[in-house]
Amino acid sequence: MGRQWGPAMRAAEQAGCVVSASRAGRPKAGSWSCSGVILSRRPGLVLCHGGIFTPFLRAGSGALTATGASFLSSDSCGDDLRLNVQWGPTAANTESRAEQSRPGLCTPQCAGPEPGRYAPPRGRPMQPPRSAELLLLLSCPAFRAHFARLFGGEAAEQWRFASVAPDDEVSEEEEEEDQLRALGWFALLRVRPSPEEEVEERGPVVAVTPLGALPKGAPLLACGSPFGAFCPDIFLNTLSRGVLSNSAGPLLLTDARCLPGTEGGGVFAARPAGVLVALVAAPLCWKAREWVGLTLLCAAAPVLCAARAALCHLHPGAAALADLLPHEMGAPWGLPLRDPGPPWAAAAVLVECGTVWGSGVAVAPRVVVTCRHVAPREAAKVLVRSTTPKSAIIWGHVVFATQETSPYDIALLSLEEDLDGVPIPVPAEHFHEGIVASNTRDNNTGATYPHLNFSIPITVLQPALQRYSRTGDLGGLRQLDHAAEPVRVVWRLQRPLAEAPRSKL
Repeated sequence: MGRQWGPAMRAAEQAGCVVSASRAGRPKAGSWSCSGVILSRRPGLVLCHGGIFTPFLRAGSGALTATGASFLSSDSCGDDLRLNVQWGPTAANTESRAEQSRPGLCTPQCAGPEPGRYAPPRGRPMQPPRSAELLLLLSCPAFRAHFARLFGGEAAEQWRFASVAPDDEVSEEEEEEDQLRALGWFALLRVRPSPEEEVEERGPVVAVTPLGALPKGAPLLACGSPFGAFCPDIFLNTLSRGVLSNSAGPLLLTDARCLPGTEGGGVFAARPAGVLVALVAAPLCWKAREWVGLTLLCAAAPVLCAARAALCHLHPGAAALADLLPHEMGAPWGLPLRDPGPPWAAAAVLVECGTVWGSGVAVAPRVVVTCRHVAPREAAKVLVRSTTPKSAIIWGHVVFATQETSPYDIALLSLEEDLDGVPIPVPAEHFHEGIVASNTRDNNTGATYPHLNFSIPITVLQPALQRYSRTGDLGGLRQLDHAAEPVRVVWRLQRPLAEAPRSKL
């Protein structure tokens, strides 16, 4: 990930952990697990996702959405709740424990020959699971309010989010309802001390960035454990790099790739290294059965602020415990709390054509370029949304779309009104990457590779766009349907399939 990421990676791994919840005396009932962040070593305080606690709530998941519910005490869960926390080696004990390690492939959760015994692999001494107790469940009301506004209403049925607490005893509908209720809920745990803690570091492990301190596009590092407690020897504290894609109050988006089980994992800033920015709220989501490659985050600062207030309310003598929670630090890089973002971000717009949606780029006050597979029919009505001003809506229509057999996947939109306040980008005179056209697709198997993309140089489109802007003539764009054979060879992956691809999953 580069030399500049080294300190952030070490800090993220030191703070990462896995939390498991199970029922006492009922091993066949299974367990639920998620990722977490170590806030303090001594006493051991851990923050994790609240979704794994829904099967243990005495009043059911409905308690999470009760009127005015912002936190729940530990007695809201049944007496049969048992918690374990596991993390990797700390800086203080890596050397002292290395001699105790012996060869092995996985911990007992995965494939251990002797159930119940701890067998760390050589060279990477893992910490044995430690028992913990639930201090409280808490939510971030602002996160839930923004989530309801953005993902609720009439469009709510089109959105699906990854499950954090699968249970074979409940139906798919009940499971989905539980996971939606648990979004924005987190849990504060206290890890019970062990004889070895004398060699462990003390005090807070992380610092926290203030809400809104990072601008859009800031580099982030996500640290979580895919699949939770399953085989932590390989999955524990997996790192993924991305940027802050967008934000709405404490609800943040990142393109860092996360998987089920990383809920509750920490997301850290690259600079200063080790500063906790947010927690993973939902690692995967789908819109209208299409996977959206963004991870939903909840800012850490308001969650910890709520934890301090709840601790003082539930435990009058726990003020000292609340003081041990990490405090906010100054804004990284000396940036203001609110940053308008780079100008090229404002030129990007959302295009909706019927039930199809995608991105576009404003190249003139009333002209937008997008992909043909987003707006494939000429004269079709389209809806364009811009962020400047926030969520402005303008109607338009498709004036040009390449043919399906064309190697270029381009459509041109004409709007009924100007895009006021949207900065128009200056086309490059030499090749640069402009519009994402498609994912790589294997026409023999129908498989799609979502992280390998093609793009169309703006230098190919610039003469035709200039001609249209001056005269309204689409002749230059029509030439895109008659590309030379060398271009068609490069773009042959774009040929239409004889039949719809079928998933092998």
